[in-house]
Amino acid sequence: MTEFLDDIRAEGVWLPDRLASAIIFAAVVSFTLFAHRILFRLLTRLVESKDLFWRSLVSRLKRVVRLAMLVAGLSFGATVAPLTDMQSATVRHILLIFFIVLVAWMARIVKHIWMTVYLRRFKLDAEDNLLARKHVTQTRIMERVADLLIVVVAISACMMSFDAVRQYGVSLLASAGVAGIVVGLALQPVLKNLFAGIQLAITQPIRIDDALLVEGEWGRVEEITSTYVVVQLWDWRRLILPLSYFIENPFQNWTRESSALIGTVMIYLDYSVPVEVIRRKVEEIAQGSKLWDRRVVNIAVTDFRETVMEIRILVSASNSGRTFDLRCEVREKLIDFIQREYPASLPRMRAVMSESPARDRREAAE
Repeated sequence: MTEFLDDIRAEGVWLPDRLASAIIFAAVVSFTLFAHRILFRLLTRLVESKDLFWRSLVSRLKRVVRLAMLVAGLSFGATVAPLTDMQSATVRHILLIFFIVLVAWMARIVKHIWMTVYLRRFKLDAEDNLLARKHVTQTRIMERVADLLIVVVAISACMMSFDAVRQYGVSLLASAGVAGIVVGLALQPVLKNLFAGIQLAITQPIRIDDALLVEGEWGRVEEITSTYVVVQLWDWRRLILPLSYFIENPFQNWTRESSALIGTVMIYLDYSVPVEVIRRKVEEIAQGSKLWDRRVVNIAVTDFRETVMEIRILVSASNSGRTFDLRCEVREKLIDFIQREYPASLPRMRAVMSESPARDRREAAE
């Protein structure tokens, strides 16, 4: 390219250096974008018949490859363009910053690809997804921490590429103690949640898709970010809580060790009802239900009240949602059975009316 420009000048054609540089850079950018477009058209056709992973991978790589090709092309253009020393240094400094951004971008993509490949072995929609939820939670929290570290390192590298920053590096290090205290106080909530996220990833008191009872609300963990947790409540509302909440406050995790739960149904019946008949009926309801996991069914009289007795029914299911539905099914079918077979055994208020008030008064006087 340089020889071509020298030949033009030798033939008496005057071409300003700035115009020549602009033409070179424009040609390099045009050729790079054209080559990028052709390359990804071919890649898109190649992965059309592949699964979603490969199609999403090509889509995710499209922009970063475009930036990589532009950096390479502009670096070549800066080499052949007739630039002054100052112009060449400026262009190369800009390209260095672009290269740092490119490396950070590529690091995030490599991390995302690794995470996707790693998590493909685990299925959250499986019947027993405890292991899957454990790995998904750990991976997603560590992914966000890694993203933050990559961004911090990239920004630091870009700043250190300037001579002024390097020149005052000693002064910055000397004042790092005081600055660290000030920054630590200012960023205390952010750092608190960051370390809470790391602690959650290691200890895992909650996981993705865990069933929680928190702040008096029941819901499932929908998302765990680097600063907060999104809990999808049973009525589709979202409860947003900081990560530190789950380190500092008590809450109920219904799927901590396994997703199976025992559901409780309390019913209050008259003393005249035959308990053994109720026991057989509940066992029959459980046996005929698709929700029961064949593990726990128990009926016991747990208390005597003035007018009724308290009967506790225990049934188990594979997860919290099925347990709730099973409890409702037991209630509906049991009350239907009692209404048909033992209607007099339902709770009622008793009032005994005397047949002879005068006789009662005489007996009381005697």
